[in-house]
Order: sequence, then structure tokens, then C-alpha cells
Amino acid sequence: MIEDEPEIRRFVRMALESEGIEVFEAATLQRGLIDSATRRPELVVLDLGLPDGDGLDFIREFRGWSQAPILVLSAREGEERKVQALDAGADDYLVKPFGVAELLARARVQLRRHGGGGSDADPVLRFGDIAMDRALRTVTKAGAELHLTPIEYRLLQELATAPGRVLTHQHLLKAVWGPGHAEDVHYVRVHMANLRKKLEADPNRPQWLVTEAGVGYRLKA
Repeated sequence: MIEDEPEIRRFVRMALESEGIEVFEAATLQRGLIDSATRRPELVVLDLGLPDGDGLDFIREFRGWSQAPILVLSAREGEERKVQALDAGADDYLVKPFGVAELLARARVQLRRHGGGGSDADPVLRFGDIAMDRALRTVTKAGAELHLTPIEYRLLQELATAPGRVLTHQHLLKAVWGPGHAEDVHYVRVHMANLRKKLEADPNRPQWLVTEAGVGYRLKA
């Protein structure tokens, strides 16, 4: 459970524990990512309004390594916000205030639907001497941490969601820069060149960040 309000954490924990569910708590987005990566939960109960970030960012990061169900709790009732959460990868949405019976019913539905299964992938992706920890948002080469810019990290993260699959220039532009940059292919080329300088032994002959001429790029991992 990732929720910054102690009273709500206590309420939800007591409700879930009454069903025999073991509950672990986190009050921030970053702590939630770390705990989720290490504990491999069968269900995530997530507040969208966290002190160190937007719950939508948690959903996108978490979906990089797990298909465990996410039940969103939020005081934000707008339909757009709900759609954003569901599009990002949430499975259900519960608006505060809510009752114990509804919370437990929705939790049971998600656990049944997913068969009680937790994460299905390691949050750490390794290729060669590179290790990308998608929970801690760190990248190391031969054990030494690399400094990636936010754009470089998001670009690598997007490629890491589908290792071996070609991602088009347009896909990467929309995912990393947003829908208003569909024609700015040079953005991808510049940042990919910088990534290769940091990750590849020989940036001119990349082993991992491979170009598919005229189409896009793929992570050969």
C-alpha cells in the first residue's frame, strides 16, 4: 500500500488484514517503488497524490517489470484522471471516501482475476556489463553508476520495456517527448548517440542499442 496519509493507511491495512492479507506500507512514491521491487506484491493499493511525485509515474514504472494488479485510491473524482490512471496500467479505481466492503470486494476481484500472481519479471535488466534497475532508476556499467539525463533514462526505459523489439521513431518520440513531437526525429538521434557514448564499448559499432535503418531502434538484450 502506497499512501501518504497515516489514517488512511491504518484504515486500509486493518481492512485488508481482516481478510488475512499481509500488508506492507510506503508513504512515498520512491519508497513504494523500492518496496514493490523487493517484495513482489500480489496487489498494489496506490494513492495518486504522493508527496514526492504523481502516482501515475509509479504505475508506468511498475508496469515495466510487473503485471500485478493495481487498485488506485484517489480523492480526485474527475473522469479524465481516472482514464489516465487506467491507461497508464491501473486495474481499478476507488474514489475517497470509500467503505470497507467496497474496498475488500474490489481487492478480492483483482486477486481472483490475476490468480494471486505477483511480479513476472526482474526489475533489474542486464545486458553485457550494463545493469538497469527500473525500481531505483539507476544504470550501472561494470558496477559503476552512470549519470543519464532524464531524457536519456526515459529513452532507455522505453526500449527496455520490449527488449529485442523494434520501436519506431514515432513511438519513441510520443513516449518520451509527447505527441507534439511526432516529426522531430533528430531528437531521438541526438539522444541515442549520447546514450551510446555512455553505454557502448564502441559507440560507432553499437552492440546493444541497435539502429533499424529508416524505422527506429531496438535494445538487443
